[in-house]
Amino acid sequence: MSQSPTRMFALSLASIALMGPLAVHAFMPVIPAVKVGLQISDSLAQLTFSIALFGMAAATLVYGALADRYGRRPVLLSGLVFFLVGSLASLFAVSVTTLVIGRLLQAIGAGCGLTLVRTIARDAYGPDKLVKVLAYLTMFYTIGPMIAPIASGLLVDHFGWRGVFAFAFAGGAIIATGAWATIYETRPPKSGSLGPAPGMLRGFGQLFSHLRFVSYVCQTGFSTGAFMVTAAAASFIMKEMLDRPAAEYGYWFFAFPAGYFAGNFVSSRVGSRARIETMVLIGSILSLASAVVLCVLLAANVVTPLSVFGPGFFITFAQGIALPYGQAGAMAIEPRLAGTASGVGVCLQNLFGALTTQAYGLLADGTVWPLIITCGTSSALMMAFGVIPWLLREKDKS
Repeated sequence: MSQSPTRMFALSLASIALMGPLAVHAFMPVIPAVKVGLQISDSLAQLTFSIALFGMAAATLVYGALADRYGRRPVLLSGLVFFLVGSLASLFAVSVTTLVIGRLLQAIGAGCGLTLVRTIARDAYGPDKLVKVLAYLTMFYTIGPMIAPIASGLLVDHFGWRGVFAFAFAGGAIIATGAWATIYETRPPKSGSLGPAPGMLRGFGQLFSHLRFVSYVCQTGFSTGAFMVTAAAASFIMKEMLDRPAAEYGYWFFAFPAGYFAGNFVSSRVGSRARIETMVLIGSILSLASAVVLCVLLAANVVTPLSVFGPGFFITFAQGIALPYGQAGAMAIEPRLAGTASGVGVCLQNLFGALTTQAYGLLADGTVWPLIITCGTSSALMMAFGVIPWLLREKDKS
């Protein structure tokens, strides 16, 4: 018997998207404290952050394909259990090795969040409402990045870095309970007109044979990389270059999700009235311009919280405009592979974010130049992929 999504279903679905912020954004103020507490190098401290992005990148590929084959609900609940186990392991870690393993498990669990939220939303609300629903869900998702760094910064200052993982475990337990109680199976029955879903590797091959799909997922991936490296580098700039407390970083960090929220609000208002290619291009241009301003200010030795978080607001504002359209465009390429497409999209977001932030960690030399190099490179690549769907549209017209 078919079911209709209720308000509690929508609220639980939105809360699941908070798993990512609990695994990623809440950890950003923790990085300098972990470096001191475990007496490790910059690159190892950065690894405790980027390992989560690598883990989420790998997990999302598997979640999407498994959800297409075995159903959304069992895969979702399994991921939530991984998150809880990883949070506990990180809480009681006594070495960097144990912490990295715990962070990896936590991230593998969190990887179910965005992938399955997008897929379940498409199942429950239909493709016609998908851009608008994704925009609203992402607006709710931004509550996590707004709250998590502030809360974790206060926890670090008052209870040490382990308090952040206790917070993550408690939040994850509440989210898991709500999901178990309200999220029903949404995978549509197999349709003879579509045929059976192909194997995982074959499905990847079909999706990547479409240049539009590659462009959408790479644009969102490099856009996320530009944001992630800016946010991670800002933690070091605030703590080590400007000697500011972790809680203050959390307050300034509010600019990132606020920009993202504003961009998603624009997307939710525009909805399907604008073409996907056009909105992705607009977001790409605005994001590149914001990154250029950031790099120019830092190169001119204007290193203040405002010079980092001001352009950062517009980087995430542009991301909030383009991301729902890029997600919807990627999942529309092969409708029967919507879960796999969503998984690939989230995978590349996390993978490019991890590669960019780890590159920053390897280049870190106590100056702003590693941020300029990594953010500038990621933004340029984002723009290159963002313009391709628009060019293909123009080619189709001719």
